[in-house]
Amino acid sequence: MMRKIIHVDMDAFFAAIEQRDNPALRGKPVIVGGSPDSRGVVCTASYEARAYGVRSAMPSAEARRRCPDGIFVPVNMRKYQEVSRQIKEIFLSVTDLVEPMSLDEAFLDVTSTTTDPRTLGRELKRRIKAVTGLTASVGISYNKFLAKLASDLDKPDGLTVITREDAAYLLPALPVRRLWGVGPKTEAILSRLGIRTIGDILDFGDDQLRVALGARADELLLLARGIDDRPVTPHHKRKSIGEETTFASDYGPAEIEKIERTLLEFAVEVSRRLRSRRLKARTVTLKVRYPDFTTVTRSVTLITPSDSARIFYRLALELLGKVDVERCIRLIGLQASNLRREDTPQQVHFDFMEDDDLLTLAHKGGSMVGSD
Repeated sequence: MMRKIIHVDMDAFFAAIEQRDNPALRGKPVIVGGSPDSRGVVCTASYEARAYGVRSAMPSAEARRRCPDGIFVPVNMRKYQEVSRQIKEIFLSVTDLVEPMSLDEAFLDVTSTTTDPRTLGRELKRRIKAVTGLTASVGISYNKFLAKLASDLDKPDGLTVITREDAAYLLPALPVRRLWGVGPKTEAILSRLGIRTIGDILDFGDDQLRVALGARADELLLLARGIDDRPVTPHHKRKSIGEETTFASDYGPAEIEKIERTLLEFAVEVSRRLRSRRLKARTVTLKVRYPDFTTVTRSVTLITPSDSARIFYRLALELLGKVDVERCIRLIGLQASNLRREDTPQQVHFDFMEDDDLLTLAHKGGSMVGSD
């Protein structure tokens, strides 16, 4: 069976988050990284700054020389990690075969999914935009190398598919640096041999290339032919399922019904995702973030695992009553964790109980945990 691989790459990730959170930075050349007055380097540059030649890993002083009007913003890794976690949850709602490559990119193996990969790619982009306010570029192909290549071909906010037929005519014309593992040193070696495109590699002769590059030659030859058998390898076992959203504008006390409606939608979606994986959860966590980025979580643990949307919603409302809803709320989230397979034996079963009884037990035998 031909694999179906999706590569998702967020567009100017750190800079895009800063522009999202500070309207004054939108449309401006934003450079996230060290101060230009120090020995710092650029982590990410917005597309406006890239137009001046600013690139990642460039010394900040050089970035300022190239882009005198650039706005330098310090790295806020905690915030970026949180957004990355939101995005990963979206990936895991599609497939458990997710291989993160960094905070802002990942491979997804959707071979076993019946939905057309292009449709999945569009849906991923839509959900990422809805949840985070950010854009992503998506590449789709039958292996990891070509999926990543596809996502690079149309940035920002692109979606590109490379089929076997596409690869046959697309690859030969591309520069050799498009191949994984070809950095400046290898590119220089290949250039001295008269090899500047992937097509040049295929025409050069396998044995001659092995003499020049040794063991590296065989890997490059496979990639030049569009062959890459490396699987998508998940790094972590799923520990939770959740939904969250950052509101377009902060919700104050007058919008409490909108917040409750959002929690109802989250409870239904979390329940659906649990049931689709034959999972139940013992712990339900409410997450609230205020405009100053202070984040509060409140949790409740059930005696018996559940996948009931009604239970999740009732618990969410009770937990909401334990946070300060007199303040404006920027973000709301609902998470189910402490997961169990449906067929996992439990010490005690209460299958005959009504949801209300189970909710009562939650407060008698479960633990309420909160952290700011």
